[in-house]
Amino acid sequence: MDAGKKDRKPILLSGIQPSGHLALGNYVGAMRNWVNLQEDYLGIFIVVDLHAITVRQKPADLRNRCLSFAAQYLAAGIDPEENVIFIQSHVPQHAELSWVLNCYTYMGELNRMTQFKDKSKRHDDNINAGLYSYPALMAADILLYQTDLVPVGADQKQHLELTRDIANRFNNTYSPTFKVPEPFIPKAGARIMSLQDADKKMSKSDDNENNYISLLDPPDVLRRKIKRAVTDSAREITPDSVNSSGIGNLLTIYSVLNDSTPESVAQKFEGQMYSNFKGELADSLVAFLEPFQDKYHKIMSDKTYLTGILDEGAERAKYMASRTLSKVHRKIGLVAPGRK
Repeated sequence: MDAGKKDRKPILLSGIQPSGHLALGNYVGAMRNWVNLQEDYLGIFIVVDLHAITVRQKPADLRNRCLSFAAQYLAAGIDPEENVIFIQSHVPQHAELSWVLNCYTYMGELNRMTQFKDKSKRHDDNINAGLYSYPALMAADILLYQTDLVPVGADQKQHLELTRDIANRFNNTYSPTFKVPEPFIPKAGARIMSLQDADKKMSKSDDNENNYISLLDPPDVLRRKIKRAVTDSAREITPDSVNSSGIGNLLTIYSVLNDSTPESVAQKFEGQMYSNFKGELADSLVAFLEPFQDKYHKIMSDKTYLTGILDEGAERAKYMASRTLSKVHRKIGLVAPGRK
């Protein structure tokens, strides 16, 4: 498919911060949907490293995670021929538009951002301006590409609403410049919870590695985490197990791995001890992740291939972003550089 035809597809944009470890929850909630949508949308999938530095990072670790996350995008089935995959800092237009949009974002709006409040509590020794103006950079990420749809979870819904407000404000002040993005809410699917606290969503940035299933966990680690996962006071599977937060979460995970429902899994294992079910779940998890991990390690062993995809993605993103940014500069009155 030629680039022009791909560009006529509706644009769907999403990004993940290179922090922590991509977990099963990320695959179920985001990456699997990306793969399923790539036939119908031009996917722009970003490793958003500029967002990550609002929290102090170890430089070598950050660089390694950027490449690792990109490789995991590919290992999950994202086709680089059909989508645009790149690292955010490789496209300087993100930072440039972010500054412009900061000038069209009100302090009152930023003061209401719950994520700033939450992160400030967790990192109270580093409450920086970047953490505060983070939503303007997120708006730039989206608006640069005239994005049609943005997959959103509960934690990002407020940011997308602000992005829409900023786009409308700019368009109304000048003339239509940005496409106002719509939220993409996938069909209700499995919600993967923490292995040790089933009332909390599984998070890739959790400080306790026993709370999440990393997509790169080796088999022995996967088995250990499942064995230690919380259940409840009962000892065997019943139809009501799906309503128990602990064992219900494990039934949900098994259903995701085997393309079924928690109810059918509970029926399949009805009467079996939790320990037996956990063993079956661990086996399914190892089998499910084995081809993903094999592909990932193959990609990571060929850095020329990986960096080539990221370089090509960045060049295409720069072209798309520069078209929007030049319009913005012209609208707000900046002098265009001279042409030789």
